Amino acid sequence: MEVEMDMMENLPSTISPLLLRSMASSVFIYADKLFFNLAEKFKPFEIIRYVLITSFLFFLRLLSFLFLSDSPPKTQSHVYTFNPPKSNDRYLIGSGVSDSGIARALSQVLSIVNDIPVSSRKYTIVRSLAEGLIEENRREDAEGLREVNQAILSSAFSRTLSYLEAAMVELGQDRIGHDGAGPAPVQYWVKRALRVARSVGDGVWAREGSGGVREDVNRSGNSAEKLAAELLWLAQKLVDCGFGEEAVERWASASNLASLSLLAEPRLQGSLVKVSTFLFKQARDMEMALDETEEFYEESRRQTKMKMLTSWLPLLCRASNGTDMPVLSINEKAELEKVLEETIELLDHEEQEQVLSLWLHHFAYCSSSDWPNLHALYCRWCTNSRKLLLLH
Repeated sequence: MEVEMDMMENLPSTISPLLLRSMASSVFIYADKLFFNLAEKFKPFEIIRYVLITSFLFFLRLLSFLFLSDSPPKTQSHVYTFNPPKSNDRYLIGSGVSDSGIARALSQVLSIVNDIPVSSRKYTIVRSLAEGLIEENRREDAEGLREVNQAILSSAFSRTLSYLEAAMVELGQDRIGHDGAGPAPVQYWVKRALRVARSVGDGVWAREGSGGVREDVNRSGNSAEKLAAELLWLAQKLVDCGFGEEAVERWASASNLASLSLLAEPRLQGSLVKVSTFLFKQARDMEMALDETEEFYEESRRQTKMKMLTSWLPLLCRASNGTDMPVLSINEKAELEKVLEETIELLDHEEQEQVLSLWLHHFAYCSSSDWPNLHALYCRWCTNSRKLLLLH
């Protein structure tokens, strides 16, 4: 009965926002169609339509906040609570690695590393704690703990990739309107104003509406450069634990991130070049260590190499490798050029053509960088291609 009474009491407050939202949506759809048709004929209406869309989204967010703040305060606290499983907490080989205490502990610590900013004095402490847990698991040399490190580090690497992509999308939106290629300045400032209002609303919601911290509030520690540095650190930890292939495959598949990197700030591009350099070398080392008994995996590794080259070679050509603060030393650049040549030469002839054509395009059209210089490899491919033609 108490549950039914609570539902009846809360029914008006539940229906009201839904009704208002439905009515507002109907009006918005009608107005949007009108302005869309007018915008095709008169350019100024395009700006009015953009203001209408952003204002409507802000209204929906404000509506949810108003009704949430009017609801009676909740008595339960939203602080972090730990709920251990009822079963024995000891790690068992037959059970899932994520169900063990040490796995949960490492996962939580790595998540906190993502969340808190580098400027926090706790950042170094938490990151050192994570390194200690990973190293202790590795030193035990037990299959169960190896699986813990593999599962949790791989998950952390994927999560950090997602955070970085989201941060770079937001950075890209911030830059639109300044270079003349994006929306009009009015749209840019409307977007900035709405973002400020959204941030204020998030803060008020967290303090008053939810009684605690919202999980989806923008993470203050998630600067793009910080996340890129953490990706490099996680990749190094995966390699140290013997799971470098996990990082290589995930980096090769991050094609969206690679595309965003071409428009990123030079400092961020430099951080991503460091990650790419490390993982290109790791992919080459894995290839050198390939045993004849592992020929079954050769096709999979070839596809990974191909994806990695087509995704990240453009960044290497276009990133600002700069005169003020070079990302890589002369020796490091020369070493990576050799790694790239060895990697490309292991591909099929047609795949080599695809990669070298991509390299030539970005290398030729980027006036600020002369690296990586694969001219000698390109000439060798042309010679081989000429011989193939004569043979046929």
